[in-house]
Amino acid sequence: MSTPEERMRELGIEIPDVVPPVASYVPTARTGSLVYTAGQVPVVKGELGVTGKVGAEVSVEEATRQARICGLNGIAALKAEVGELSRIVRIVKVVGFVASAPGFTGQPQVINGASDLLVEVFGDAGKHARSAVGVAVLPSDVPVEVEFIAEVQ
Repeated sequence: MSTPEERMRELGIEIPDVVPPVASYVPTARTGSLVYTAGQVPVVKGELGVTGKVGAEVSVEEATRQARICGLNGIAALKAEVGELSRIVRIVKVVGFVASAPGFTGQPQVINGASDLLVEVFGDAGKHARSAVGVAVLPSDVPVEVEFIAEVQ
């Protein structure tokens, strides 16, 4: 079986640099065998690509792509913390926040962008418990934010 890094190469996915914190927090916090990521927003090379509410200014399809970017940024944070992604035993929990227009109820579909990426990269170890929560607004008016908890060796 291939390593997560090998699977990412096969999928043509590059691990980005860790998104630097914009406030008083760190990208990851480790306690025992668990690593918690800070909330990851869809920043690519230091830039936000999309802003607004899902179901209004942002389509479900675009928000799902943005959730995938959040997941990728979370993977980068995990890799920076543990060195090699093969040290990840499993992704335990994902929490996704979706800035939602009134009446929008498709949060689970949006957060699938991050969840599906984790399964692509980690296989069965990427399957996780999850919450997908609609919120009024997120930092910098991003449409989605994702955080996760990983068990490591």
